[in-house]
Amino acid sequence: MPDADKVAAVREALPATRAGIYLNAGSCGPLPAETARAMDAAAARELAVGRAGPGDWEDALARMDEARFAVAAALVADPADIALTHSTTDGLNLALSSLPWQSGDRVLTTAHEHPAAYAPLAALRARLGVEIEVVDTGDGGDPDAVVAAFAQALERPARAIVASHVLWTTGAVLPVGRLGAVARAAGAVSIIDGAQAAGAIALVLDDTGVDAYALPAQKWLLGPEGMGALWVRRAFADATVPATSGGSSYPSFSLASPILHAGARRFEATGFHRPSVVGFARSLGWLSMYVGLPWTQTRANGLAVGLADRLAAIAGVTVLTPRPAPATLVSFRLGGWTAAQVLAELGPRTFAVARAIPPLDAVRLSVGFWNTEAELARVVSAVEDLARYTPASIPARRLAVLDGDGRPLG
Repeated sequence: MPDADKVAAVREALPATRAGIYLNAGSCGPLPAETARAMDAAAARELAVGRAGPGDWEDALARMDEARFAVAAALVADPADIALTHSTTDGLNLALSSLPWQSGDRVLTTAHEHPAAYAPLAALRARLGVEIEVVDTGDGGDPDAVVAAFAQALERPARAIVASHVLWTTGAVLPVGRLGAVARAAGAVSIIDGAQAAGAIALVLDDTGVDAYALPAQKWLLGPEGMGALWVRRAFADATVPATSGGSSYPSFSLASPILHAGARRFEATGFHRPSVVGFARSLGWLSMYVGLPWTQTRANGLAVGLADRLAAIAGVTVLTPRPAPATLVSFRLGGWTAAQVLAELGPRTFAVARAIPPLDAVRLSVGFWNTEAELARVVSAVEDLARYTPASIPARRLAVLDGDGRPLG
């Protein structure tokens, strides 16, 4: 299918892309209509016949199997190494809490982690006296410098590295495979936040070389909120007893001789909203089999690189994303403007849905394969217009005054 036709078909299947210029999949991606239909059908069945009939639990387990297999197929892993979770933060907590922390242990991280990754570390510090060291990686754009900084920090013993694959702030892609190797050589565990990577960039979980990789459903995988997954390296998983456990952690349970699931399944301690499990699997299948992940990633990257270049050419704009932009996030500042002021103007002028990055006071545009060149040109043009003014000098937008029938007056 020619690209123009394919983009049109994709946008038809993603209704939210017609409500505005959708540039915030880094928070939540647009939900496929097919996923919504599948979730609605599952919820309607629960309402009509209940959730406790003969075979219902076995069916729920089968749907969970499907979701694990869908994650494994999309992100290239053995399904036995995938555990379902409720979010990226859930996965990070599961991996972190399984380690034998002691007072004085160190954990290494970057200055660009999301609060949802910092929070579990802060809890470890408050509860167990764990030391958190922030490693200076700059903007993350120089892989050699990132590895060297962590290697130097690991000259003192550390229990774990916690870092993002793609930084939510600048969009830089960290060399997580190299970090995993450096950590393992130093006797540390590598735990990766894949929130801005899974689905956005080419990813082979089996080849990452890290110990644990947590990811969400609702961002670049276009699934429902309240779902995620945790990939765990087999040797690490089998040697670990998770801090939390439940019936799903065991193939069968005997108090006298409990035997945990082999692999990542031992990290599944709680239940899941069944329609959301169905929706997660459906979105993954839609991306993998209907659209094609290689195409989505190549297209989104190309659009992001072009957008970063055009923004950088505007006087007064500072692009914070390392270039060439290797992922799908483009962050920038406009001189004399706060991020909130830029967004307050961009939204009404272009119907762009984007967000601010408070630690950098920057605007972040999450570029998706569903975006069109015309949409991004409209955003660039609006930023050019803003750059001619200050927040105090920009002419007020004219507001339409409508009559009772919705027709403009005057």
